[in-house]
Amino acid sequence: MTANVQDAIVLLGDSLTEFANSPEGMATKLTDAYMRKLDVVNRGFSGYNTDWIIPVFEQIWPKQHEQQHHPTARLLVVWFGANDASLPLIKQHVPLERYEANLAWFVHTLRSPESAYYSPKTHLVFMTAPPVQPSRWAAFLAQAFDRPAVLDRTLELSKVYAEAAKKVGEREGVPVVDIWSKIWEAAGETEDGLTPFLADGLHLTGKGYDVVYDALTTTIKEKIPELHYEKLQPTYPLWDNIVKELEQNRDYRELMKKQTPVV
Repeated sequence: MTANVQDAIVLLGDSLTEFANSPEGMATKLTDAYMRKLDVVNRGFSGYNTDWIIPVFEQIWPKQHEQQHHPTARLLVVWFGANDASLPLIKQHVPLERYEANLAWFVHTLRSPESAYYSPKTHLVFMTAPPVQPSRWAAFLAQAFDRPAVLDRTLELSKVYAEAAKKVGEREGVPVVDIWSKIWEAAGETEDGLTPFLADGLHLTGKGYDVVYDALTTTIKEKIPELHYEKLQPTYPLWDNIVKELEQNRDYRELMKKQTPVV
């Protein structure tokens, strides 16, 4: 347990987020980039969709009167769509209109002063789910669960949901990281070209997470520059600054007081 001394970036999503803490994952790279500046909190829930995450969010996000006792979330990255965009025969499917409404719910929940979860210091970013390889994913499930292969996703529908997330972001004034297009372009715009980026037809490889990391940090740099890791100062001083104080016979303890990385 540690005291509440450092603000945070919160990653909220499905398995793409949960698995991002793997050695080659996007969250691991973010943690390294923001070390001693902002904590990176992974709240990924494998298999979840935007319907299922809302009641969880209402438990894990502090209400207005509680926020003084918690680290300030300077950035919330919402990354859903991979399961929402499954075919209607799958219980994880969320109809397109409700998927859009659920994304908009996060905007209103964080930005409305009347909301119990009003968080005026929190920036919000959406990310689209990547493209999929339906036949490869179906083959993976068939082997993993010893059952006949069933197609439960399509490449076309994954793009429809990605476009929907972009539409909500544009309407609500929320930056959107278009992971679908970034990976599709990196794959040469062919389904076979997705293989280096997708571990099983749905989840990302290290190379896929590299695309995500680069796209997210670029969006932060362009849209929320004050939160880019290059713009932030450490919460506590670097050791060489302490040495400089000692060399000047000054009391270094004043230097040791917590600094706020984000103004």
